[in-house]
Amino acid sequence: MPARLRRLVAAFGVLAFLAFWVWALIALRGLLPASQWIDFLFFAVGGTAWGLPVIPLLKWAERGR
Repeated sequence: MPARLRRLVAAFGVLAFLAFWVWALIALRGLLPASQWIDFLFFAVGGTAWGLPVIPLLKWAERGR
């Protein structure tokens, strides 16, 4: 697969994953008790943890032939 096509596929994959990730965080937040501190910690961790599952996709997009 050409590099440009791999990058395009990866870009759409990241966008789809992020849409799912945000939906899942919002859905899971409803299961926790209401608290500003819980909100802060939950969304701080969730907002930074999305990078871990995306790393393999980005590495695949940038690999050489």
